[in-house]
Amino acid sequence: MGIALQTPHLLIVDDDERLRGLLHKFLTRNGFLVTAARDAGHARRLLAGLEFNMIVLDVMMPGEDGLTLTRDLRAHRVVTPILLLTARGETRERIEGLEAGADDYLPKPFEPKELLLRINAILRRVPSEVQAGPKYLTLGPLRYDQDRGELWSGESPVRLTATEAALMRIFAARAGEVVSRADVIEELGRDRAGLAGASPEESVGGDRAIDVQITRLRRKIEPDPREPRYLQTVRGLGYMLAPD
Repeated sequence: MGIALQTPHLLIVDDDERLRGLLHKFLTRNGFLVTAARDAGHARRLLAGLEFNMIVLDVMMPGEDGLTLTRDLRAHRVVTPILLLTARGETRERIEGLEAGADDYLPKPFEPKELLLRINAILRRVPSEVQAGPKYLTLGPLRYDQDRGELWSGESPVRLTATEAALMRIFAARAGEVVSRADVIEELGRDRAGLAGASPEESVGGDRAIDVQITRLRRKIEPDPREPRYLQTVRGLGYMLAPD
């Protein structure tokens, strides 16, 4: 069980599906949180909803290429470091990429270890407050962004009700610790007429409402809600969120 408090989040942008998969596997194995985009448009959508510590960007892509995307991001004051990948290794192309606003440039084909060294070198140059990035908890195939209060499955957000989102914030803030039912009820606000999303009969006294909301949340985060792996019941004490 661990909590990824300062895991750098990388965005890989490449139209080559095989290379995206290899980079995702290699960089994840080396301690990074990795999200992949298939083209510039896909990357823009991800950048609008997530924060990244670095973008590893292929230059030669159909449609909007990597240089154009780099220039546009810099024009809109996006300061996220960018490492360009390209099959063209000539000096002129490298200069063009750096002038566009890239932080570094790596010609293809490259050794994965060299890519790793360059990524780490760039991250060391980034101020620590930027490098820390968002805080994530990993729950199997899901990741929970503690700063934004968002739950993601791959590149798709998982919709949470207001009460489910509140429960996730409560448990994530004390991941690995037992949170008593009384504390959960108090933090949700027991003085309300009932918990959001609960029927009147479920809201009586609050206890039944908690059970209902916990069950609903488990349906969204557990592989098997009947045998919870991540949101565990600690008999007689309360609940505990146990991330990977």
